[in-house]
Amino acid sequence: MNRFAKQLLPFCSLIFIFSLWTFLVPNEFLTATNLTNVLSRTSVNLIMAAGMTFVIITAGIDLSVGTMMGMCGMTGALAMLLFSGASLADVASGASIDLTNGAMFGGILVSIAVGAIVGGINGTLITRLKLAPFIVTLGAMSIFRGSSLLMNSGKPFAVSDFTLLDTGRVAGIPVSVLLLALVLAITGFVLKYTRFGRYTYAIGSNVETAFHAGVNVNRVLVVIYALTGALVGLAAMITTSRASSAQPTAGLALELDIIAAVIIGGCSPGGGRGSMVGTVIGTLLIGFLRNGLTLCGISTNWQLVAIGLIIILAVTADQIATRRNV
Repeated sequence: MNRFAKQLLPFCSLIFIFSLWTFLVPNEFLTATNLTNVLSRTSVNLIMAAGMTFVIITAGIDLSVGTMMGMCGMTGALAMLLFSGASLADVASGASIDLTNGAMFGGILVSIAVGAIVGGINGTLITRLKLAPFIVTLGAMSIFRGSSLLMNSGKPFAVSDFTLLDTGRVAGIPVSVLLLALVLAITGFVLKYTRFGRYTYAIGSNVETAFHAGVNVNRVLVVIYALTGALVGLAAMITTSRASSAQPTAGLALELDIIAAVIIGGCSPGGGRGSMVGTVIGTLLIGFLRNGLTLCGISTNWQLVAIGLIIILAVTADQIATRRNV
C-alpha cells in the first residue's frame, strides 16, 4: 500500500459509510436536520481531535481527554457563577444565578486555562520523569473524573444563561462552527507549515534523531499536551453551552471516539505520520457511522464494537504498509 493509497483510504471509507446509510435509511439519514445535527455533534470531537493529532504524531497518547473535558466544564461553569457574584453557598444550594457577559467570557478562559495547565502537567510528567504517556494519562483520567465529581458533590452546575456557544450566530454562522474553523485553520497551518510542526513529525519518526538534531524534545512535548488540554477546555465550554449546565460525567468514554478518529484518519500509532485533513475525515466517519447505526436501531453497545473493530483494522493496515516500506 503506497502513501497515496493510505491517504485516500479514509476518504473512500467516509464515502462508503455515507453511501451505505443513504441506501439503507434514506428518509431518516438524508435530511438537513439530521446532517446538521451530525456536523454539530462532531464539531466538539473535532476540536479535541485536532490536539490529539499532534499527540499521536509524536507516538504518544492521551487517555484523559474525556474526563478532562468534564473537569474543565465544571471548573469553567463554577468560574462563571462566582464571577457573576454568587457565593459558594449559593452555588451549592443550586440557586438560580444570572450570568453576566463578562463572567461567561471569563469562565471560557478559565476552562481553556485549566485544560492547558493539566495538559502541561501530563506532558511534564511524561518528559521529566520519563513515564509512558499511556500510564500518565490513564492515571490522570481517574484523577480528573474524581475531581469533577467532588466539585459539587456529583451534581451539575446550572448555567442556563450561557447559550452563546450553542445558539450564538455571527453573520448567520454558528459561533461553535466559527471556532471549529479557526481551530482547524491554526492547527493545520502549524502542523504543515511551521518549524513546530516539523519538530512534531521529527519526534514521532525518531525521538533520538530529533534530539541530536537540536530539537528541544521535552519542551515540544509539553507544549503539545498543553495545547491538547486547551482545546479540550474549549470543547468543554461548547458542550456546557449546549446543555445549559456543566455535567461532572461529561465526556464519558469520549476518548475512544477521539483516538479512533485520529487513527482512522491516517495518523500512525507508531508516530511520524498524520495530517489535520485526515483527522477531519476520520472524525466525520465516526460521526456518520454512529448516526447511521442509531438510525438503524443498533444499540450503543454494538456501536462500540464496530468502532473498536475499525481501530484494529486501521492499525493493521498501517502496520502492513510500514512493513512493506521497510
